[in-house]
Order: sequence, then structure tokens, then C-alpha cells
Amino acid sequence: MESSALKKLARAVISTQAGAVASLESRIDEAFLRACEIILTCGGRIVVLGMGKSGHIAGKIAATLASTGTPAFFVHPAEASHGDLGMITADDVVLVLSNSGETDEVKQILPVLKRLGVSVIAMTGKPESTLARHADVNIDVAIQTEACPLGLAPTSSTTAALVMGDALAVSLLEARGFTAEDFARSHPAGQLGRRLLLHISDIMHSGDEMPVVSENASLSSAIMEMTRKRLGMVAITDDALTVQGVFTDGDLRRSMEQALDPHKTAVGDVMTRNGKTIQPQALAVEAVKLLRQYKVQGLLVTNEDARLLGVLNFNDLLQAGVV
Repeated sequence: MESSALKKLARAVISTQAGAVASLESRIDEAFLRACEIILTCGGRIVVLGMGKSGHIAGKIAATLASTGTPAFFVHPAEASHGDLGMITADDVVLVLSNSGETDEVKQILPVLKRLGVSVIAMTGKPESTLARHADVNIDVAIQTEACPLGLAPTSSTTAALVMGDALAVSLLEARGFTAEDFARSHPAGQLGRRLLLHISDIMHSGDEMPVVSENASLSSAIMEMTRKRLGMVAITDDALTVQGVFTDGDLRRSMEQALDPHKTAVGDVMTRNGKTIQPQALAVEAVKLLRQYKVQGLLVTNEDARLLGVLNFNDLLQAGVV
């Protein structure tokens, strides 16, 4: 097969599926709203079912719902007939995916679901199908044609179901007032979780780990303290640990250029006043923004009264996985 023919076929697949997705906008109707209402008032879990390719999409929809504030899990319809129906309670809502609406394994368990009293939401491409007629509400995901040249392999139909599932999950997310921090709590091991859950107090250097000298200390003393603590800076404070300034690697280079005597020069004379600070309750990601905005390598951590509580540098954020 020639390259040009392959490209033409691939583009046709994308165009067909794009058309199928675009047609879904008109299906955001009263049935969709009713499905949202049923799920929002659910006292249990959302159980998502689907066979074959629809089952793969159902699994993804269940995972998306669960990670965006709507507790959900996937159950295989065939396994449901062999004991897994015990996972479904009367407080749950069942979301069933079937493009034809006539999947045998699904039809077999419909009477049981009805006797159990659960609400059933169908997502089908055939509004007159058995599943659609017996569901409490049917979300229409019908397509004109599959992207497969044979018209057989589920392609456009599964894409349409996936997108409608995402539309449902995101609508519910907004309705619940689900926040970025809520999302992070269900993804604590990922970078997003670290960015949204990690606070400055979790990673700052405090106590004896803080490089700190008084502003009357000699430049040589400040250099020694900076060398010992290896954070690339020294906090300059008064006796009450109120921050007066900061002495950094950059300040050291500038001092060397002036050929100052490090034993006779007070660090207060060469420090940077009004250094950048952050409070311990701030998110670590806010520190990243400050470092990039002001092109500095570290921050002093203070309370509202400018009292030194800790020191933080870029490497700390890097090791914590925030950047």
C-alpha cells in the first residue's frame, strides 16, 4: 500500500471520529441532565458495566469518575452473572455502556438490577434498544459510521462513548465543587499531588540546619556559615531572629570584586536587604513561582512578623519532586 494511501486512510479515520464527537454536543439534553441528577443524589457508588471494547471504555470512565470526586468502579457484565452482582447494592447507580443496547451479558442482568432497585443509566447508540428502554435514562451516543473501513471494528462508537463519559465526569466535578486539592488527594504519588499538597514547612531547613548570622558578624563568619550549611545563602537577623537581609553566593562574588577585607567588613554592609521570603503554610509550588519570577536560588521562610523560621533553596524543591 502506498504511503499516500495510508495517509489518506488515517486522515479519514480522524475526520470520521472528529465528526462523531462533534455530533455529541446536541445530545447534552434533558437525558444527560437527568443522569447527572441521579448520580449526584446517589448514596452509594457508581458501578460501570460494559462488554468487549465498551468494557475498556467503561473501565476508563469509572477511573475518571473515581479520580474526580464521584466514587465508581468497573464490573464485568459476564462476571456479574457469576457472583459479582454481589458487589452492587441498592444504594448504587449502574451506568451501562453498549452501543447496540442488545449485548446478551447485559440483558441477562437487567432484571436482577431492576429487582435490586438500583437506578440504571444507559449509554447506547440505539435509543429503541432493550437496554435503552429498560434504563431509567438513556444517554444517546449514536454515530453515523464507524471509522473502520469495514464498518465493523468499534472505533467512532467507542470514541463517542469515551467523550460522553468525560463530559459526564467533568460536569459532576463542577457540580460537586471538586477542587485541584481534592484531585491531588486522590493522586498523592504523582507530581500533581506533590505540587498541590506539599507545603513549605514540609521541606524547609529549620533549627540548627538554618544558615544564620547577625548583621554585625564579619563577612568571613558569614562565608563560613554559608559553607557549613551548604544552601548557597545565609539569613541575616537581629537577636530576635527578625530578618534583616540575606547574603547569597551572588553577594559574595560582588564583595570579592570590590576586594573587601572579609575579616573587617560586616556582613550587614554587603547583604541584600528586602530579600524574597515566603511563609511556611504556603504551597511548595508557590516557591517555584517566586524563584523563577525573581531569578533567585533560595527563599527565607518567615512568619507574619518577619521572624526567621526556615530556609529553602531550589535543590530542596527539586528533590521533593515539585519541579
